[in-house]
Amino acid sequence: MTTSIDLRRLDCVLEVDPVSRAARIQAGALGPALEAQLEPHGLTLRHFPQSFEQSSLGGWIATRAAGHFATGPTRIDELVEGLRAVTPRGVLETRRLPGSGAGPSPDRLLAGSEGTLGVITEAWVRLHERPAHRASASAAFPSFAQGVAAVRSLAQSGLQPSNCRLLDETEALVSGSGDGSRALLLVGFESADHPLDAWLARAVEICRERGGEVEVRAPREGAAGAWRQAFLRGPHVRDALVQLGMIAETFETAVTWDRFEPLHAGVIAAVREAAEDACGAGLVSCRLTHSYPDGTAPYYTVIAPGRPGAELEQWGEIKTAASEAILAHGGTITHHHAVGRDHRAWYDRERPPLFADALRAAKAALDPAGILNPGVLFDPLR
Repeated sequence: MTTSIDLRRLDCVLEVDPVSRAARIQAGALGPALEAQLEPHGLTLRHFPQSFEQSSLGGWIATRAAGHFATGPTRIDELVEGLRAVTPRGVLETRRLPGSGAGPSPDRLLAGSEGTLGVITEAWVRLHERPAHRASASAAFPSFAQGVAAVRSLAQSGLQPSNCRLLDETEALVSGSGDGSRALLLVGFESADHPLDAWLARAVEICRERGGEVEVRAPREGAAGAWRQAFLRGPHVRDALVQLGMIAETFETAVTWDRFEPLHAGVIAAVREAAEDACGAGLVSCRLTHSYPDGTAPYYTVIAPGRPGAELEQWGEIKTAASEAILAHGGTITHHHAVGRDHRAWYDRERPPLFADALRAAKAALDPAGILNPGVLFDPLR
C-alpha cells in the first residue's frame, strides 16, 4: 500500500518580519501564491525555478532546488533561516537564526532529504526587497569556449549578476536567441537600492575583453527576451515533443572550472554517440545556468527521434551514457534536479560510504519503520 500526503492547503504566508526581511511560510505554497502574498509587503523570495508555477516551497527545500539567480545565493537551502518538519518520531523544529556555528546544521539535514526523514510543513525564509533597478546586455562569442572564459571572469569578479547564462550555438538557435553561428551570453543585474550602470559597464568590458560582441538592451528585449520566452515555454515544449514520440531529456551537473573543459567534451561526445546508437540521430545542446567563483553548472538538452514502444529503453541508454560521463569527469550527478530514483545509482557512487551510514542512522532515529519515501537516496538499515 502507498500513501500520498497532499500539502496544497498549507499554502499561506503566516508571518512576515520586515525588519529582518524574512517570512514564515507554509510548505504547500506554490510559487505564484507565495509571491502574491509577499508582494503587498514589498518583498520577494526571488526563487524562480523553471517549475515555479507547479512547485512548492516544501518541494524546493526537500530537493535543494536552485532558482533565479545565476550567481551568488541561488539555492533554496541558502535562503532557509529555520524550518519545521513532522517525522514519525515527532516534530523537528529548528531555531530561526541568520547563521550559527553550533555543530552540524539541522536545517541542512532536512534540506535535500527528499522526504526520507520527515514532511516539511513550514519554513522561515530570507527575502529580498522587490527590485526597482534593472540592467542587461547580451554578448555573442565566436566560440563557446570564449563565452565560458567570460562567464568565469564574471563569476570571479564580485559583480554577482542576477542573470549570467551562456548558451552554446545550438542552444541559441533552438531557443530563437541566435542564428546558430555564435554562442550567446545573457547578463543581467537587478537591485532594490541603486542604479546599475557601473555594474553593467564593467560586465560589458569583461565580455569585450573575451572577444564578445555586446548589445545593451532592456531586460526583456532582444536576445534576452527571446531566451526568456523559450525558457518559460521549455517544459511545455518538452511535453509536446514526448507526446509526438521524441526523446526529450535534460540533465545537469556542476564541476570546478579546471575540470570543465574535459567534462564538457566528454559528456557531449558520450551523449552524441549514445543518441546515434539508440535513435540514429540526435541534437545535443548546452547552457551554463549557474556559476560560482570556483565552478559552473552546465545544463544539457537532448532531442532525438523515438521508436514506438522503445522510447523508455532509448531514454535509458542516453541517460546512462550521460551519467557515466559526468561521474567519470568529476561532476556531480545533479546540481539542482535532485536524486530521486533516476539518479540513485550514480548518487550511491558519488556519496561517501560513511556518510551513507550516517544518513541511515538518521533515518532509523526519525523514521524507525522506514515508511517515508523508501528507496530514495539510500536503503534504510535492515
